[in-house]
Amino acid sequence: MSDPEGIRVAEEPAPAARSGEKYQTPQGFTAIKDGIKTRGEADRRGLGGKPRWLKAPLAAGEGYDRVRRAVRDHALATVCEEAKCPNIGECWNAGTATIMLMGKVCTRACRFCSVDTGNPRGWLDAAEPQHAARTVALMKLRYVVLTSVDRDDLPDGGAAHYAACIRAIKAENPATAVEALTPDFQGVLRDVETVVDSGLEVFAQNVETVRRLTHPVRDPRAGYDQTLAVLAHAKRHRPGLLTKTSLMLGLGETDEEIAATMDDLRAIDVDILTLGQYLRPTVNHLPVERYVSPQEFQRYRAWGLARGFRECVSGPLVRSSYRAEQALDGNNVGLPDHAAAAGG
Repeated sequence: MSDPEGIRVAEEPAPAARSGEKYQTPQGFTAIKDGIKTRGEADRRGLGGKPRWLKAPLAAGEGYDRVRRAVRDHALATVCEEAKCPNIGECWNAGTATIMLMGKVCTRACRFCSVDTGNPRGWLDAAEPQHAARTVALMKLRYVVLTSVDRDDLPDGGAAHYAACIRAIKAENPATAVEALTPDFQGVLRDVETVVDSGLEVFAQNVETVRRLTHPVRDPRAGYDQTLAVLAHAKRHRPGLLTKTSLMLGLGETDEEIAATMDDLRAIDVDILTLGQYLRPTVNHLPVERYVSPQEFQRYRAWGLARGFRECVSGPLVRSSYRAEQALDGNNVGLPDHAAAAGG
């Protein structure tokens, strides 16, 4: 725009959307910041007064800066940032990152998740497979976790694009192991096969919570049995493939429900389970019902190992991709050992 004297004046950038507000994406579609609309008076439970064991190191350091530059230079989204992961400083300083594919806007609105929600209307970055492969090479990763938003706007849920990213990474980085934490593809098993056949080592789909709490915790299009069916089919289609899932604690589940969920997962031969504390990202998301102690997490890990999981990674700050490359080391990925009874 110009002032009255004809001098070009830079336009003021649009103010950033606040949590719960709608905004326009650079691709031209509408999204909701942090995924959940603001509704009524805020319930602030679980946003302050956290116990001491939930303190994470500040996101800073040389390694953190290097990974951050690589992510920015190649226009990639990471779940580390989009999901406000408390471990971002630790992981990025170790030179690892979880790359989030298919953009930053999810078609679903799970009430625990702070990823923006909207309808991308079929938009995809055709250059993303090459960008992802090059970034893995620049970071010199031996193990990479790929995840993505849900893309119910795409006919195959984005399965072909996901598989193309995996194949590109493998072509440029043949020694790099790939873990894919995928959408549920609305339970369409041929789309699950598309990803499973792309050359990955670990296939993950998160059950997130116990059966009783699946709704309202997860979007109505997600489901406890749908996730079990996806994980079961991945294992049937490629029996040698490692399968993995994650459970958030602190949403109101009981010990009996945690044990029952473990039994359901072992019944379909899931190999790896991660357990972590749910942390409420904004006032618009579900409140925390309890903080699970490190000793309780140790006890739940013992339950998982007793049921036959190859590993059960369990701790307050554990997320599904936390130290994923160490998940088969048999040492709870190096987390401190909190003495606890191992009943259950």
